[in-house]
Amino acid sequence: MQLGLTPWSFKDMSAAALSEQAAFAESLGYDSFWLPENHFNPQAIPDPLMLLAGVAAATSTIKLATTSFLLPLRNPLLAAEQVAVLDQLSQGRVLLGVGRGYSRETLHAFDIDPGKKREHFAWALDLMVRAWAGEPVSLHEDGSSPVAVQPLPVQRPHPTLWVAAFGPKALAQVGNLGLPYLAAPIDTLDDLRANYARFDAAVAEAGHAPITTRPIMRTVFMSDDPNKVTALRNHLAAIELPRGLSASPQVDDWAIVGNRQYVEDKLSEYREILQATHVVVTHFRVDSVPQEALRDSVAQTAELFG
Repeated sequence: MQLGLTPWSFKDMSAAALSEQAAFAESLGYDSFWLPENHFNPQAIPDPLMLLAGVAAATSTIKLATTSFLLPLRNPLLAAEQVAVLDQLSQGRVLLGVGRGYSRETLHAFDIDPGKKREHFAWALDLMVRAWAGEPVSLHEDGSSPVAVQPLPVQRPHPTLWVAAFGPKALAQVGNLGLPYLAAPIDTLDDLRANYARFDAAVAEAGHAPITTRPIMRTVFMSDDPNKVTALRNHLAAIELPRGLSASPQVDDWAIVGNRQYVEDKLSEYREILQATHVVVTHFRVDSVPQEALRDSVAQTAELFG
């Protein structure tokens, strides 16, 4: 499996702090560095591409990735240009995870009808893909005022695309697109097994070849100190999630927290059961853990992958 990483600290969102974490991950052999998108909270990341542009200057090989770049919130013509600029800036290192958004409050704030978010998403993604191919595109229903995006991305025909999805309708839409499906980090193993079966069926029904790229996102913390492990498990079991999200009270269902052997065994389980090809190590609600312990966990996890 290829190994990706989200920041282990969001307390300092400066370019220097994020770049230090990404450069450290790159030195350890991590393949990708991921940022989420979220809005209207104390740790909001409304523009992950801007932050990744800062990271690009401090790294050279690690992919610059988004867990869910929310297309319904954006003008797709401008979004296509912004992604292309980041791909040029990083010399072809963008891995774009795209999504629709789950928060009804956020969608309403941007004047998006939640019932039409999948329609907005499909329209925006189609226009962006055509723009990256060099085709003149128009935002108008009658096709008037078409324009060709410049610059084009380094990656041809476009940057790597994965699609974040929740629920049967979203999974069906991703399968119909024939793009890899990126699951939520709080989905249980049973959820993932069922979701991938649903997704594979949708891919086949749409007439696409099987999608062999199968990424998962997991909160991973590795430590030989049982006190640190127990403290984090208790913390994760007690967290309150934003409205619209839910996690199993059994931490082992959605997080991998334990010593080296435990983490290695659990990652092997995901590989065998789901045929996972990528694991993105997330740090979902781990703010209670000392920064040095998180950094050590990041390094130890990389050692499992050679």
